[in-house]
Amino acid sequence: MKTLRDVKVGEHAVIVKLHGEGALKRRIMDMGLTKGTEIYVRKVAPLGDPMELTVRGYELSVRKGDAELIEVR
Repeated sequence: MKTLRDVKVGEHAVIVKLHGEGALKRRIMDMGLTKGTEIYVRKVAPLGDPMELTVRGYELSVRKGDAELIEVR
């Protein structure tokens, strides 16, 4: 299973599935990260946390713990 955390800087990915439950899953979905959404990884902080993404035309920072819950292809 490939997660958002595995995507390298400069690469695109498409969300396949969101793992996690309840409020955590809802928060991820509220950020616009839903099944079928294309993501572009712009930058990763020096220690790997957070990741800066381009999603639906806006910039978004996601913690690596949350990125591990997002399955991509």
